[in-house]
This record gives sequence, C-alpha cells and structure tokens, in this order.
Amino acid sequence: MATGDIVERSAEASELGHGEAMMATGRLSVARRVEPDRPRLPFSPSQLARLDEALTLSSRSTGLEFAIYLGDLGEDTRRQAEELHASLGARAAEGVLIAVSPGQRTFEIVTGEEAFRRIPDRSCQLAAMSMVASFKEGELIEGLIGALRMLADTAGTSYAASRAAHH
Repeated sequence: MATGDIVERSAEASELGHGEAMMATGRLSVARRVEPDRPRLPFSPSQLARLDEALTLSSRSTGLEFAIYLGDLGEDTRRQAEELHASLGARAAEGVLIAVSPGQRTFEIVTGEEAFRRIPDRSCQLAAMSMVASFKEGELIEGLIGALRMLADTAGTSYAASRAAHH
C-alpha cells in the first residue's frame, strides 16, 4: 500500500456534501460558513431613500444643515444630542439635528445659532408634537419626514439657496 492511500472508506466521495471531506482516518471533516446575524435596519431601502431625499431638499432649500441621528442617547439625552450636533463641525451654527432614540422613547431637536434665528423654539415644539403623533402610530419615517418639512418651511429659503435655485 502506498502512502496516502485510504484503507477504509465509510462514505463515497459522491455522497459528500459541499464543504465535507473524508479524512484518511475515516473521520468526516465538515466546513461550514458561519455568518453573524446582520442587525435589522429600522428602515427599508425605499424608506431610506425618502428620508435622504427629505434631508437633501430641506438642506438645499434652506441653506441650513439638517441631520438625523437614530440611536441610543444615553442618560442625559439633551447633552448627548448637543454633542452630536457639535460634531457637524463648521456647519453646526447652521445645523438642525433631530436625534431620536426609539428604545428610550425620546427625541431631541437641536438647532445651531443661525438655525435658531430662523427656526424658533415654538416651531421646534410644533414639529415635536407632529413627530409624537406619528411615532405613536408606529410611523417613524413619516414622523421624521414631516418634522423635516415643518422645520424647513419655518426656516424659509436662504438668500444663497434661492440665488442658487435661479441660476
């Protein structure tokens, strides 16, 4: 007998499945691909496209920087939202952040200095009430898009945004 010959075989090669091999010892070796469960995203691709379009239109029409954060906001939700808003960097003064923590059933709206001049607290409160009504119906995406539209409508068009639209 030559080295490497298999003396005993309990399964024919044709019977082996994908990723299975018979060892010289007669032991069946099986390789399996293990893929971790992907986290389930809260929105479908079409919902994300709608949200992205609403963000883009709000920012483009007003000249402000609209952003949405969806995730846990920790114990001090306002402080965390303000830190997220500050991460807009140079655009923070014109920034409007809607930070939503569905697991905590809370959200925060943070406006930068320039954005606050054009979107007063009263308008943020109205957008917040609209979001609460949508969220209670399980309509997270509709609530976010509605709030973006309300805030953008209140801000109006900026001189730079309206000039760009006419050229």
